[in-house]
Amino acid sequence: MLGTRKRLRRKWLAIERRLRELRMIWRGLIDTDHPILAHLIPIRRCNLACKYCNEYDSFSKPVPIMTMLRRVDRLAELGTSIVTISGGEPLLHPELDAIIRQIRQRGMIAGLITNGFLLNAERIERLNRAGLDHLQISIDNVEPDDVSKKSLKTLDYRLRLLAEYADFHVNINSVVGGGIRNPEDALVIGRRAVELGFTSTVGIIHDGDGQLRPLNERERGVYLAMKALEKSSYAQINYFQDAIANGRPYHWRCRAGARYLYVCEDGLVHYCSQQRGYPGVRLEEYTLEDIRREFRTEKSCAPRCTVSCVHQVAYIDFWRAPQTARPAPVPGGLVQIE
Repeated sequence: MLGTRKRLRRKWLAIERRLRELRMIWRGLIDTDHPILAHLIPIRRCNLACKYCNEYDSFSKPVPIMTMLRRVDRLAELGTSIVTISGGEPLLHPELDAIIRQIRQRGMIAGLITNGFLLNAERIERLNRAGLDHLQISIDNVEPDDVSKKSLKTLDYRLRLLAEYADFHVNINSVVGGGIRNPEDALVIGRRAVELGFTSTVGIIHDGDGQLRPLNERERGVYLAMKALEKSSYAQINYFQDAIANGRPYHWRCRAGARYLYVCEDGLVHYCSQQRGYPGVRLEEYTLEDIRREFRTEKSCAPRCTVSCVHQVAYIDFWRAPQTARPAPVPGGLVQIE
């Protein structure tokens, strides 16, 4: 049971966090010349090897801390509102707390996406002290299998620790698609998340090649049931998934490279984790002109995109600035966006 002091502290932090989020939304509505969200990669290595994932390796070293702090500073100079640290597995970075602290000191909202396996009470308290605002864990199944070890069985103890110790907002994302064998597991995971006081979302995931596979009838049923569980928050703004669940393209204005930046471990800005190579410009060289160009640039991969965070960021601009520009060819691009 949480003590009165702990409950009051959490309520105060939640109010303060919501006020900063409302400021972020207001600023995003009145000015399009800054990123709303950046994903920052401090390490590509991961302690797991989920079959559908193409965003990790088993050998990369952490990016040096001074390099990471300079990248945080550059994102602040560009006017970024939220910096979410991802990977790989970011908890493998030995100076993760310092990165989070720098994000907060530069006036940005700090998020973290982790598989959760390295969390314990002491580690959660350190994240509290660093000033973390949001944490997300994706759980793929109830029992681990050869597709994913991120199961409720292996992580439930970590979830209980988060419920007891975390001062930051926690979202548990369950998934359908991408080779997940038992789609009904998503409902079990979502209900457990709500029971523990977290928010719950559902994602439609790509396969190991980054390709969308529309949901079958069984998966669509689970997806609709999960939608009914979701609590109200900005993360639940994911209407695009209704089209994907039914195998239809979704027509929208992707603002990747402008309102959303994916900064890889090499410090290059990409559209997203699935379109690495474009625009492929170093973060320290990224300018307002790059942001304005990509804001106007139509992305041909958009209609079948499954990257929720890019969709969510784009909602703030759906009503303005029709896109007319086409992406310029980038020598040595890693991924074609057609």
